[in-house]
Amino acid sequence: MKDMSIISGAVHHDRIHDSAAKHVSGSADYTDDIAMPEGTLHAYLGVSQVAHARLLGLDLAAVRRAPGVVGVLTAADIPGINDISPTGLNDEPVFPTDKIQFHGQPLFAVVAETRDAARRAAALARVDCEALPCALDPVAARAAGYPYVTAPLKLARGDVAPALAAAPHRITARMRIGGQDHMYLEGHIAFAIPGEDDDVVVHCSTQHPSEAQHMVAHVLGVPSNAVTVNVRRMGGGFGGKESQMNLFCAVAAIAAKKWNRAVKIRPDRDQDMTATGKRHDFVVDYDIGFDEAGRIHAVDASFAARCGFSADLSGPVTDRALFHADNAYFYPNVRLESHPMKTNTVSNTAFRGFGGPQGVIVAERMIEEIAFATGQDPLDVRKANFYGQDGRDVTPYHQQVEDNILDRLVGELETGADYRARRKAIIADNANSPVLKRGIALTPVKFGISFTATWYNQAGALVHVYNDGSVHLNHGGTEMGQGLNTKVAQVVADAFQIDFERIKITRTTTEKVPNTSATAASSGSDLNGMAALNAVEQIKARLVAFAARKWEVEPDAVEFLPNEVRIGDVVLSFDAFIRQAYMARVQLSAAGFYKTPKIHWDRQKGCGRPFYYFAYGAACSEVTIDTLTGEYRVDRTDILHDVGRSLNPALDKGQVEGAFVQGMGWLTTEELWWDAEGRLRTHAPSTYKIPLASDRPRIFNVNLADWSENRELTIKRSKAVGEPPFMLGVSVFEALSMAVASVADYRVCPRLDAPATPERVLMAVSRLQAGT
Repeated sequence: MKDMSIISGAVHHDRIHDSAAKHVSGSADYTDDIAMPEGTLHAYLGVSQVAHARLLGLDLAAVRRAPGVVGVLTAADIPGINDISPTGLNDEPVFPTDKIQFHGQPLFAVVAETRDAARRAAALARVDCEALPCALDPVAARAAGYPYVTAPLKLARGDVAPALAAAPHRITARMRIGGQDHMYLEGHIAFAIPGEDDDVVVHCSTQHPSEAQHMVAHVLGVPSNAVTVNVRRMGGGFGGKESQMNLFCAVAAIAAKKWNRAVKIRPDRDQDMTATGKRHDFVVDYDIGFDEAGRIHAVDASFAARCGFSADLSGPVTDRALFHADNAYFYPNVRLESHPMKTNTVSNTAFRGFGGPQGVIVAERMIEEIAFATGQDPLDVRKANFYGQDGRDVTPYHQQVEDNILDRLVGELETGADYRARRKAIIADNANSPVLKRGIALTPVKFGISFTATWYNQAGALVHVYNDGSVHLNHGGTEMGQGLNTKVAQVVADAFQIDFERIKITRTTTEKVPNTSATAASSGSDLNGMAALNAVEQIKARLVAFAARKWEVEPDAVEFLPNEVRIGDVVLSFDAFIRQAYMARVQLSAAGFYKTPKIHWDRQKGCGRPFYYFAYGAACSEVTIDTLTGEYRVDRTDILHDVGRSLNPALDKGQVEGAFVQGMGWLTTEELWWDAEGRLRTHAPSTYKIPLASDRPRIFNVNLADWSENRELTIKRSKAVGEPPFMLGVSVFEALSMAVASVADYRVCPRLDAPATPERVLMAVSRLQAGT
């Protein structure tokens, strides 16, 4: 007999991803699977072969004569505004007119009968240009006098200079932090179908349908209501499809309207990697003052980022790096400055964590420096500097940390992972092992949740209840494999007290929910879940009022039970009740809305409450390195992570596991490398190494802090899970550092740059062995 106490869609319970079976069987439909109408054309980008030059002319005669070519698009063919800048700075043309600014920059697009014909024709162009000097990294850009791509940020509290001067100990150093390619399984793709008048429908793989809609309207010179953007699902996004899809949507839409035929554009992996942005790499200079106990007195740090040729999202990304440069630690006196540098490289963009990981790893480097300088266990230094009471609870941006649970969470992991005994055994083993050296580290994370651009903290949803009792759900979030649709549907099922199977989750479309925010900043469930709940509550309020009138009972006598509704002494099935409501002309549809409360931010003053709440986590990782080759393996990782009251523990656990491995990859194997001419040499899976299944920890224990509950009124008291666990990969990086330091008896901080590839590990071992 079915247990009616828990409906199949209930929140706080495991439920399989709604498309899991489709994913593994290959039956899930993506943009490239949409049946193409007869006459569909294909576009391909022609790109620059120099990093910086004056563009003198394009000879496209051979391109136009190539077999199968229908035409070519250049800047002159754009009917509206030649700009797809997500921040409205007018600094990111679809195609340039006077200057080439990075190697691989799109200069034109070929439109042909087949993708192969377009791809072959694109290589026939002759580009007349005058080469200019190029600056490829933030240090070179600053030396060359390059400008910022956007306004820098300064966060300050206390009096830094005197505190540094008076501190018993002081360390000044530099850390280089590498970027990261998104390496989604499904690359960028857009498929535009022209309609009558100004209309065009664009199917694409984007995390931000409303922005794609506005950008297409912008380049076509039409109102946004003429453009419809549809997204059923993405094969991964990680931030790489927040703003970078704008280019492909614009090209497809312009071509579709110009030739009045459907147009698809899908770059190959090489072009996808060279023409689209990545995680920002940073060069960070830090100056820390501290005492014998390891307690920090002052921090002064400068964060210079490789932003690329245009602003894209570099402003908020570099801002967030500063927001998380404290990680879990209180800095009594602090000054943090960003330097978002223009460079002759592709414009870097959003990536899981959105600058936060780069800030967190600098905080952990400073803790590591202090631990080596004072001869302490780094975990003890971490604990000594945790946010706490008595005024030690204010961040560099002047937000009070009200919900700190790190003492309990870290304490539980420390005990559960047997950290102390294992560290002691590792130190003993290293003393007797000349070649293989081991390391262990336990690192925390405190991560702020909300868009720092306050206006993005809003969401809409549309819920229909049909007269047979089935439910249609649409919201403004996008599904990229993370299970957002499943969680929001669980919220709706729970609110109506109906089975999950009654709910049809439909594609995200700008036709139904307007002005949506990107599915980013770990806010997908927070925002869209609350908007969907708001829609359901509107419908339920109408249903309760109807039932109270019809059966002459008080409203509180109407109760939604699992797949039933009780009205006083009457019990009806949900289907029968809805049918009666329909016959009584009760409106069974509602548009829901939600905006995050409490948040505010004054960027000019560097002061406010940019985050609604914080999510916390901790990881303990153990590694072994080979000092003869620099190769290493991750032997074991234990994680305890805070997701509040989990909406779906199975999905959340999967997000923690995936985030950790991706974060580990960023810090160990994923290396971006440009040559002196500005060519990205790591531009395909053959030259860019993401973690394999064999790279995961040999022992991998992941648990959720099931005792945690969000103090703020979030959806069912849950917390965001997409980005915070990414930073748990720092534990692997710190464990590698300990293993390297063992060759010099732990006297010197190895100061590994990221990623800590085997080559860098080997060079660090060699330096320490040589005493340099």
